[in-house]
Amino acid sequence: SGCVAPVTLPVAMVAPVMLPLAMVAPVTPSVAMVAPVTPSLSPVCAGTLNGLSVTGDAQHQYQTLHKMYNNCEIVMGNLEIVLIDHSQDLSFLQTIREVTGYILIAMNVFAALPLPNLRVIRGTQFYEDRFALFVLLNYNPNATHALRQLGLNQLTEILAGGVYIEKNAQLCHVDTVEWRDIMRDTRLEPLVRDNGQGCAPCHESCGGHCWGPGPEDCQKLTKTICAPQCNGRCFGRAPNECCHEECAGGCTGPLRTDCFACRHFNDSGSCVPLCPQPLIYNKLTFQLEPNPDTKYQYGGVCVRECPHNFVVDQSSCVRACPNDKMEVEKNGLKICEPCAGLCPKACEGTGAGSKYQTVDSSNIDTFINCTKILGNLDFLITGGAAPPLDPEKLNVFRTVREITGYLNIQSWPKHMHNFSVFSNLETIGGRSLRGFSLLIMKNENVTSLGLRSLREVSAGRVYITENRRLCFLHTVHWARLSRSRADLDIRNNRPRSKCRAWEGLGRGRGTPPGNAWVAPEPSKRPEGRGIKGHHERDPVQPVGRGTRGQKEPT
Repeated sequence: SGCVAPVTLPVAMVAPVMLPLAMVAPVTPSVAMVAPVTPSLSPVCAGTLNGLSVTGDAQHQYQTLHKMYNNCEIVMGNLEIVLIDHSQDLSFLQTIREVTGYILIAMNVFAALPLPNLRVIRGTQFYEDRFALFVLLNYNPNATHALRQLGLNQLTEILAGGVYIEKNAQLCHVDTVEWRDIMRDTRLEPLVRDNGQGCAPCHESCGGHCWGPGPEDCQKLTKTICAPQCNGRCFGRAPNECCHEECAGGCTGPLRTDCFACRHFNDSGSCVPLCPQPLIYNKLTFQLEPNPDTKYQYGGVCVRECPHNFVVDQSSCVRACPNDKMEVEKNGLKICEPCAGLCPKACEGTGAGSKYQTVDSSNIDTFINCTKILGNLDFLITGGAAPPLDPEKLNVFRTVREITGYLNIQSWPKHMHNFSVFSNLETIGGRSLRGFSLLIMKNENVTSLGLRSLREVSAGRVYITENRRLCFLHTVHWARLSRSRADLDIRNNRPRSKCRAWEGLGRGRGTPPGNAWVAPEPSKRPEGRGIKGHHERDPVQPVGRGTRGQKEPT
C-alpha cells in the first residue's frame, strides 16, 4: 500500500514564480473542446517529496498546503495531499492544471478533491516505483466523513506511470473512468479496487464513462475514440481531427498551438520537441553560430533564464553538473564546463533519489575529500541495521564547500556541541527541496551552529527548531543568507534571554555583530548561564527507510 514509517519533517513552502505557459479554458462537451491556447504568465510552484510523512496535525497540514499552492497552476514536482480534515476549504487547489511528478491522495476525510482544472500528470517521478496517481485510505472508519468523488473531470493525460486507487470506502465513480484513455503507457493496468459500493450510475449521456452521476461529469475521451490515422490524441472521431503529435491530453485543433498541454516542452504557448538551442547552423557559412533566441529547458517549459538556484548545462537548467564538468560563472551566468583535468570532487548525497537515506557507518567513507555534495545530506535517527558511526569520521565533511540540495540534521553525537565539521560550507543550493534547505531539529546538546563560512542559502526554508540549548541564532544575518525573510522558521530553541551574555562572549573582539556562529570555550561562559558539556561519545545511529519509489525527473 506504500505505507512508510512517519518522520517529522516540514513540507515545501515555496512562493510561486512566474513562467510563460499556455492558458486553457474549461471544457464541458463529452469530447474535449476548448479555446486555443495563448501565451500567458502562469504561477509555477514547487512540489514535495514527503510521501506519507507529515508534520503536526491536520490543521498544520492544511496551512502548509494553502501556502504552497494558493494561485498555483503548474506544480513542479509531486502534489501530496495527506491527512487533511473534512472541514477545510480546499478550493485554492482549483487553479492547478498540471503536475510534473505524481499525485498522492492518502488518509484524508474531505468529501471531494477540488482539482477541476487538472489536465496532465507528467509522471517524471513515481510513487512506489510505478504510480503517477495514488489514492489510498481516504475515509474515517469511526465516522461518516470520507472522500466520495475524485472530480478530476478535466484529466485527460498521464504521460508516464500507472494508477492505484484502493481502500477508499465511500469513493464512487473511479471504476467508471476509462483509465486507458488517460494513461499513455498501454502496457500498464490500472489498479482500482475495494472502493465505494452502491454508487449511482453514470448519466445516460455519458456512454458509461464518467467522474460522477451528472451530465457534467461525463469523461472526455481523447484517445480511444480516435481514428486509426491519429498518432496520439484527437479532438473528434474523423480522420482529419487528429491532434498534433506534440500535444498532451487533447487539443482544439490540429496545430501545435491548439494543445491542452505539451508532451515535451511549452515554448510561449507552442508545443515543441526541443527548446530553441544555444547554437544554430548557418547554411551560408557552414558554421554553428550563437542563437539570439535561445531558451533553456526547465521542466516542461522553455525559459529565457534558469531559476537562480539552478545551473545551465548546454540547453537545460539542471540541479548539478555531471561528474566530468564543473560549475563556473561567466557574465553572471552559472554554467557547467568540462574540467581541464581532474574535477573538484563531487559526491552523491543522501535522501530521495540516492541509494543512501542517511549518513551512517556504511557510507561515511564515500565522502572523503568531497568538495561538493550533489543532492542532500541527511543525519537521522532510526533502528537500522548498520553498525554505529564513529563520530570522529564526521570530520570528512570539513572539505565540503557546497551542497546542491538540502542539509538536514536531526541526529548528532552528544559530545559535539556544534556543526563545525561544516565550517567550510559556503553554499546550500536548495535544488532538491523537501520543504527546506537547512533543517536543524531536536539536537539536544548543540549550543551553536558553527557554520562560519556559510554565505548563501539559495532556495527553500531555513528551519531551526526544538534545539533546547542552541544559541547564536540571533547573531547571524539570516537575511543576507536567504533570499527572503519569509523563508526563515526559527523557534523553540534556547530562549534568547538566556543566550545574550553568552553570545556577547562568543562574538569576541573584532567580530562584527551578526557574524558570530560559534560558542565560546567552556571556561569563558558566563557564570550561571553555562551549558553543561556532554563528553560521552554517542554514535550516530543509521536511518531507516524513507519514502520509496521516487524517480528523478529526466
